[in-house]
Amino acid sequence: MPNPRRMPIKRLPMLPAERALKVIAGRWKAVILYHLFDGPRRLSALKALMPGITQKVLIQQLREMEEHGLVSREIFAEVPSRVEYSATGLGLSLEPILLALCQWGQHHADELNEMDRLADCIIRPRQARHDAMTSRN
Repeated sequence: MPNPRRMPIKRLPMLPAERALKVIAGRWKAVILYHLFDGPRRLSALKALMPGITQKVLIQQLREMEEHGLVSREIFAEVPSRVEYSATGLGLSLEPILLALCQWGQHHADELNEMDRLADCIIRPRQARHDAMTSRN
């Protein structure tokens, strides 16, 4: 849940579809959420999973997602202090949407005969991951 004392960086659009796109816009937000769908992660772990992102941009994207209620940050009272980021319920609700966008992107590439230029789709439904984990055990 967003911090009630902090106002969002920018005023969000009134049109719901435009608002949704504004909140999830950015090269890295979907990838960050994907990694947080599996559970809480520290900043260094997120950075290691995304070598193409700078720490500055990672922190900026996490702050924006925190302000919009998609990500929560937990600070542990340890020395040195430990911070973990996790997807909120609102953030987790984007998982089927990101899966649909991934599938549409594959369809788009297929229609334009560009499947050979497409990377594997990294978004997988949580239930499919859960089923795969339980079938291995």
